[in-house]
Amino acid sequence: MLQTRHPDSTFDLKVSSRRPSSMPPHSLWSPLPSSSSSFTGLSRKRKREEDSFPVSQPSSLRKLAMSHMIGSSATAPSSPSIRANGQRTIPGAHQFHDGLLPPAAASWSSALKDLNDFELSSSHPTRPGFQQHYDSPYSRSIPSTAPGSPRIPPLRQNSGSHTPRVRPHATTLNIPGMTRSKASPDGRIPDRDVAAKLVIIMVGLPARGKSYITKKIQRYLSWQQHNTKIFNVGNRRRLAAGVANSGSGSPTSATNRGVDVPTQAATILLNGTKGPDIMVEDEPTKLDLNGEPKSARTKIDQSAKFFDPNNEIAAKLREQVALDTLDELLAYLLHGGGAVGILDATNSTIKRRKLLVDHIKAREPKLGILFIESICHDQNLLEANMRLKLSGPDYKDKDPVKSLADFKERVKAYESAYEPLGKWEEDMHLQYIQMIDVGRKLVHHRLKGFLSGGIASYLTTFNLSPRQIWITRHGQSQDNQLQKLGGNSELTERGHCYGLALYNFMTYKRKEWLIEQKNKIAQSTFPPLPGDNTPPYPELNQELEDKNFCVWTSMLQRSVQTAEYFDADEDYDVKAWEMLNELNAGSFEGMTYEEIAQRYPEEYRKRSQDKLQYIYPGVGGEGYLQVISRLRDMVREIERITDHLLIIGHRSVCRVLMAYFMDLTRDDIADLDVPLGILYAIEPKPYGIEFHAYKYNEEQGWFDELPNYKPRKTVDRNS
Repeated sequence: MLQTRHPDSTFDLKVSSRRPSSMPPHSLWSPLPSSSSSFTGLSRKRKREEDSFPVSQPSSLRKLAMSHMIGSSATAPSSPSIRANGQRTIPGAHQFHDGLLPPAAASWSSALKDLNDFELSSSHPTRPGFQQHYDSPYSRSIPSTAPGSPRIPPLRQNSGSHTPRVRPHATTLNIPGMTRSKASPDGRIPDRDVAAKLVIIMVGLPARGKSYITKKIQRYLSWQQHNTKIFNVGNRRRLAAGVANSGSGSPTSATNRGVDVPTQAATILLNGTKGPDIMVEDEPTKLDLNGEPKSARTKIDQSAKFFDPNNEIAAKLREQVALDTLDELLAYLLHGGGAVGILDATNSTIKRRKLLVDHIKAREPKLGILFIESICHDQNLLEANMRLKLSGPDYKDKDPVKSLADFKERVKAYESAYEPLGKWEEDMHLQYIQMIDVGRKLVHHRLKGFLSGGIASYLTTFNLSPRQIWITRHGQSQDNQLQKLGGNSELTERGHCYGLALYNFMTYKRKEWLIEQKNKIAQSTFPPLPGDNTPPYPELNQELEDKNFCVWTSMLQRSVQTAEYFDADEDYDVKAWEMLNELNAGSFEGMTYEEIAQRYPEEYRKRSQDKLQYIYPGVGGEGYLQVISRLRDMVREIERITDHLLIIGHRSVCRVLMAYFMDLTRDDIADLDVPLGILYAIEPKPYGIEFHAYKYNEEQGWFDELPNYKPRKTVDRNS
């Protein structure tokens, strides 16, 4: 029996240390820690007082239980003193167990036991052979036959206060298809969560790869279903200066870009007819230099003199153009449903960056701001970047030697006033990323939010190494013949033949690529000579013979078996990835689309209406957004490696990967036509990608190139 003294009473409370054998030793009902001094005999006076305790009044005992919860808090000081040995004492309170009060939980446990003992003894006080048990009171309750109380749903309110919410909403990770909340029911960045949106301001001298970086970031974030758009100050500047003909469209429009292989490849054919070209919207032409009509405007010299910091007229024009472009970006974020806006310009002085920050804060102080500065120390890389500018809109159809000299003078004009990111941004607590030599080194400062962190991680994967990336589906499987979804069936004989043809073709193309690269090196010089518009990059100087060829498959049999001939050749590095597995159809695994349409017409209708958002029912069921989420790290690894790569995947996986490389819109991902027997080749370039497509020729056991191939929308119901 455990003896304790209540501080506000003249009697002691005895608590039995018995515990049912079924109760765990550390449960709520466990006794207080024993102490020899606490379990000594009772004085006669205490014994008489205890025996005279009126057990017929349960209210007194319940009050005693409550007093055990609060201890002596009503009479003792709120702040206990601390002894030199670390023990606490409460003045005026009775001390137990070497002068210490029992823990609050233990006191509550003791009081509950006394209540339990009292209820048992009062229920059966005279029953022969009655023995007390310490089971839960709930096990002895008699179920009621009365109807239950109606459920009242909780009301949305502020916790602990009636004061309206004034702090901003949390801006933690939103993943489309993976997270849901009132603010973001689909996982995308919601319109009301302005603080989660981001303005990216590029910084850096010309020919530092800023436009290359912005395009990669835009493609990556858009692929993850975050609405992202680039706003290029240079395009607006050319329009304002009268260099671009606004009547025929912007220099960035599809009509003026000429032959752009990646853009052409990214055009979707809708139901057999050509759909709208993927294009950048025309830049606005509202800027009027002197209030003159556009027809009367004369062209302004865009040579190096225009970018001289001492040219006040040109500086004022460039500043106004930058603010107008920023206003367009802010309108996109605040009213156009955008999540990320990228301002592509040099922004090379603190004065310009302060002007932009103040303009953003005045418009919407909650918007996040991230500076990304591209720095280039490698002179060979810088020289190569400058050569690419010769085919740009400022120097198109001009003498390349004179153009190169003028561009270098332009860079010097910027360098005379250039102020890199640093102390001012840090004093203003602004977040920034410095990217040195196209990702060889990165410097971060005060990154906040999932978008900034994800962008920084993505930038570390950049490399300019020449390589080829091949994507194809597995060979024909047994379930393909039966048109069944999912499963893990083996290849048919025709599927094994596809694997052999794929191995022979890849071996041939690998050797062909090596010969082509060696010829390019032999026919060019580095640094490039004047007039060489498409120079090789420094990475070409490495030993090309050392480049490996990786083959990645899923962990499903039909994908692994397609790579069996590569696996038998030690010159190929074969690896199976679970994240490359086909989209899981949940309860519909092993069924055909015809069966789903007949047995589950509502599910079939829901999928047909929105394949991107649809998730298959049942355990493990996935949708395209889930596939995008699990392939995020895969894409970063593809960007990081410098070796050749062949991915043998499945329809949904190939659709998602192709959507990333081809910069497809979210409406095109789930409907992209990716039939069996099509092989896609993607070769990264400093200006984008080079794209080719090949079709399997079963009779010859080879692959034929499809000239001018463009991805198209599937018309197959079973896709």
